[in-house]
Amino acid sequence: MTTFKRARRVAERIMAELSEILIREVSDPRMKDLTITGVEVTDDLRLARIYFVEMGQDACRPETRQALEKAKGFLRRELGKRLELRYVPEVVFFFDPSFAYGSRIERILAGIRTEGEAETPGIDAKRPDPARRGTEGE
Repeated sequence: MTTFKRARRVAERIMAELSEILIREVSDPRMKDLTITGVEVTDDLRLARIYFVEMGQDACRPETRQALEKAKGFLRRELGKRLELRYVPEVVFFFDPSFAYGSRIERILAGIRTEGEAETPGIDAKRPDPARRGTEGE
């Protein structure tokens, strides 16, 4: 199933406008660390799936989910004022687990790096000094 070009453009606009609304107009402290990571709009522009992540968290806190549900009407109304659409899409929020997955991979790689450094402590002693490059044959 291909996405219509207009649906993609509307999704990008919703993402930009919603990010702006969250930064400037939402005063709920439970939503201050939210970042919108993506928006998918159905081809008929009736439903917008909004993906978010809470900075510094690997999972969505229940308070954040409650704050989003409480502010859903306000956010949709503000989107309606800013978007020039006949019908404002229904918004549904989803936690984006890709950031938690990425940080988990980063921790695994960091652990592998520290294990590798612990197993070969003298590896740096065998590397040539870059400041002495070209002086080996003198």
